[in-house]
Amino acid sequence: MADETVSTMIDADRIAVRVRELGAQISRDYEGKRLVLVCVLKGSFVFTADLARAISVHHRVEFLGVRSYGDGTQSSGVVQITQDLMQPIQGEDVLIVEDIVDTGLTIAHLLDLFHTRNPASVKVCALLHKPARTRKVVPIDYLGFTIEDKFVVGYGLDWAERFRNLPFIGLVHQGGGEAT
Repeated sequence: MADETVSTMIDADRIAVRVRELGAQISRDYEGKRLVLVCVLKGSFVFTADLARAISVHHRVEFLGVRSYGDGTQSSGVVQITQDLMQPIQGEDVLIVEDIVDTGLTIAHLLDLFHTRNPASVKVCALLHKPARTRKVVPIDYLGFTIEDKFVVGYGLDWAERFRNLPFIGLVHQGGGEAT
């Protein structure tokens, strides 16, 4: 892992502009409602923090720990809840904030789980969508960017807990090639 470089796919300025646009749209759509942002950990913590600041309506933030990748670059397909919500969501408007939707399996699992908790509504906001990996079609109500089938890091997304701190979305290159 010593000879990696990371190239920029989506720069920090484009991300910031799109997050502000999403925040404005969410603010309009949730005016007068009881909005709860559910940050899906760990990958979406940076996105959620920026999005929360871009939303002008009152809201609270909950955190949900989910694991489906391990240390690899492919989803295992098995969704494991590692940390549950601290407060109930019954009667509230829930917005699941996810870093990336690729297979759709994690979001499908979370939508099923949350519907059992009787919220007023449940919608999905994803920074990235990778449709080439879709195994389960899920609704994405608010979307930052659609990307090609590449393994990406940065802006909270990691590869074996590395690269989360990058201010942009990037591609890892190992000794001249891309991580897959």
